[in-house]
Amino acid sequence: MIAKIKYKYDALNLRRQGLSYQEIRQKIPVAKSTLSLWLKNVRLTSDQRRRLYTKQVAILSQGSKSQKNRRDKEVKNIIEQAKRDIKLPLDFQSQLLFGTALYWAEGTKGRALEITNSDPHLILFMVKWLENIFSIKSKDLKAQLNMYSQQNENKIKKFWAELTGVPLANFGKSYIKPPNKNYKKNNLYYGTIKIRVPKSTDLSHRVFGWVQSVLLSIDPEVVKTQRKWLRLKKTAKPVNLQ
Repeated sequence: MIAKIKYKYDALNLRRQGLSYQEIRQKIPVAKSTLSLWLKNVRLTSDQRRRLYTKQVAILSQGSKSQKNRRDKEVKNIIEQAKRDIKLPLDFQSQLLFGTALYWAEGTKGRALEITNSDPHLILFMVKWLENIFSIKSKDLKAQLNMYSQQNENKIKKFWAELTGVPLANFGKSYIKPPNKNYKKNNLYYGTIKIRVPKSTDLSHRVFGWVQSVLLSIDPEVVKTQRKWLRLKKTAKPVNLQ
């Protein structure tokens, strides 16, 4: 309630300065309908109205480009505010759960601990996660690249080795994809890397034990629904005609 009162007070001050609703919303995270209710009795000077009119005409003249720019700013503002919701550095429990969720999504299921991705941020986070959670040093990890034939394998290996701390000697034979004439929307400039922890099958089971623990509260609902739709598992598998 105190925050809402402060938002209203700030919004009134900004409106009296002649700012548009959109300009105010960039500073105060409230809905446009809320601003309309708060500010409906604020009278603008003729100069302020002239400025807003001129600004609106300029926006309309730019058309879709202006809408895109406005949306880009809104998205940026949402992201910046969301960043403030996370307190760094992460405590051990938060780090354990975040890494577990990433591994659930991107890691190998049921074998040694392996995670494959092309995102340097995700890979580095997981390398540090392995060290912080399991005390596994990067020098003890194995790596393998998946890349295109036109890429420089040696340079890409050096990139990942520098980023992760995995020694070049620990990189296995790279998988080189055959040339492809199809258009690729996303360029994987660094290829895709698989990070593997040797002799870690038991650790993999441990991670999925954590996953199951987190999902315990919803497991009965999932099982109940699966039983109801058990007939879906009887669908014939597709035939490979190649």
